[in-house]
Amino acid sequence: MPSTLPDGGPAPPDGALPDSAVRGAAARPLGIYLHVPFCATRCGYCDFNTYTADELGDGVNRATYVDTALKELRLARHILGGDTRKVSTVFVGGGTPTLLPPPDLGRMLSAVDEMFGLEAGAEVTTESNPESVDARTLRDLREAGFNRISFGMQSAKEHVLAVLDRQHTPGRVAQAVREARAAGFDNVSVDLIYGTPGESDDDWRASVDAAIETGVDHVSAYSLIVEPGTRLATRVNRGELPRPDDDVLADRYLIADEILADAGFRWYEVSNWARSPQQACKHNLLYWTGGDWWGVGPGAHSHVGGVRWWNVKHPKAYAERLAGKTSPAHAREVLDDAARHTEDVLLRIRLSEGLSLSALSAVERQAAEQARADGLFDKAMFDEGRAVLTLRGRLLADAVVRALLD
Repeated sequence: MPSTLPDGGPAPPDGALPDSAVRGAAARPLGIYLHVPFCATRCGYCDFNTYTADELGDGVNRATYVDTALKELRLARHILGGDTRKVSTVFVGGGTPTLLPPPDLGRMLSAVDEMFGLEAGAEVTTESNPESVDARTLRDLREAGFNRISFGMQSAKEHVLAVLDRQHTPGRVAQAVREARAAGFDNVSVDLIYGTPGESDDDWRASVDAAIETGVDHVSAYSLIVEPGTRLATRVNRGELPRPDDDVLADRYLIADEILADAGFRWYEVSNWARSPQQACKHNLLYWTGGDWWGVGPGAHSHVGGVRWWNVKHPKAYAERLAGKTSPAHAREVLDDAARHTEDVLLRIRLSEGLSLSALSAVERQAAEQARADGLFDKAMFDEGRAVLTLRGRLLADAVVRALLD
């Protein structure tokens, strides 16, 4: 959840959506994102909308947060009115959601079920730092209805974790995964970051190997981005640490893909690999394929039927809005057909199923033909009417999208 909010038009105080947003809603999946903005410490690379206890100040605390979030859920139920869709995915992110006690997280999940209903077999995920849970916590989360968990691993090397300001020890992740399995989680994921200053190719190989050895079902691997305003950016700007090199990042991606593929993982999105299609993150796929979701919490983003909005950032301002029976939305935008097409190309091109060529204009199709000639799209899939990135194309995904849309 990025900490900087984009520009947009004013959002109505009552949060009402235009009729166009709910038209045809029954044909689209609905997900709920629940943001928990608390962290024990702030990692130096992170620019998400999260807060430590010292940063929050007076008037905000974890004990009352769930009651505040439930107010927004009730507002969502009211605004969606006659929408009878059940929720297909719930994702609790942060921050560190598991800094809240499992009963609190369970209360939010129960509220989603009571107000909207959960589809049979709904995917229910929580993120977690491995040091914020233990065997009992994980059992309680599983009993509360969570069936998928994602651990922030980042690296298996202690010196890399130190640069990232991560608090867990390398071995804690494997232990947490074992505890999650014992608790009954049958879909477990870890996040990795590559390109940290001081990380070598061998360090990265060891981290990917260690992630696989935990026995997880899903791996996300992201290149390190030096975000403005973070402690890491300050250190890089001072010359204390080198800025990540694009060629090094590309090499690390190739290393990850090779090791993961050899271990039976298959990419389904540029930065995500799963052991089977069933273990891909359905909530993220909902984002990438234009579904609807309601984001609950300070700074959370939502999208329903081409209307996108985002909440005020600070937990205190968020709570004050809801206490005053006002929508916490900071601003919103109604996407026109051109904007929706741009987003569809941007997101679907990153998926292993690719993009139907029929979705492209004649000019865009010509650009796609050139990308195929350049080896960026799989030729066999192209002949079947789909633009699917090759491995080289994945490395250049952003450039491919620009070429298609320019």
